[in-house]
Order: sequence, then structure tokens, then C-alpha cells
Amino acid sequence: MSGIKFSPGNVVATPGALEAFRASGDDPLAYVIRHLAGDWGELSEGDRRENELSLTHGFRLLSAYMLGDGTKIWIITEADRSATTILLPDEY
Repeated sequence: MSGIKFSPGNVVATPGALEAFRASGDDPLAYVIRHLAGDWGELSEGDRRENELSLTHGFRLLSAYMLGDGTKIWIITEADRSATTILLPDEY
């Protein structure tokens, strides 16, 4: 895929996140693709800058998105790029 900035490793989702996607009707893959392309979603400017630094230096990456029904999800890729987890903020 063009525009992908890093490898996600194994992509997993928590039960809460899976239920949120089921309830909203949103496609989880669409959000993972945004994350991998560097569209960090609804983060502060400081968190966006931190992600850009993390791309260069191999630190953890975080994205935050609102699903169609207003539920907030996070997508976190580990620093070693071994795994990407989709979760609800209260599951962190």
C-alpha cells in the first residue's frame, strides 16, 4: 500500500474495541490504515509531534479516533513494531 509509514506487526483488538466497532458499524481496517499512514486522528499538536519523532527514532505510536457513534478508540503500535493494538481508552 502506498503511504504506509511503518509496519504494524501483529494487529490485535481488545474485546471492548471489537464490540465498539460492531455497535458503530465502522470498519476497523479503515482506522488501522489511517494509523499506518500517519493520520493520527484526534491528538493534540504535542502528541502529533511526538508521533513524528517516534517514526524517526522507533518509539511507540498512538492514534485516537472517534467512531461514527462517538466512541473513542486508540490504536497503539509498540516501539519495536511487533504489535499494534486497537483498544478503548479505558482498557489501557
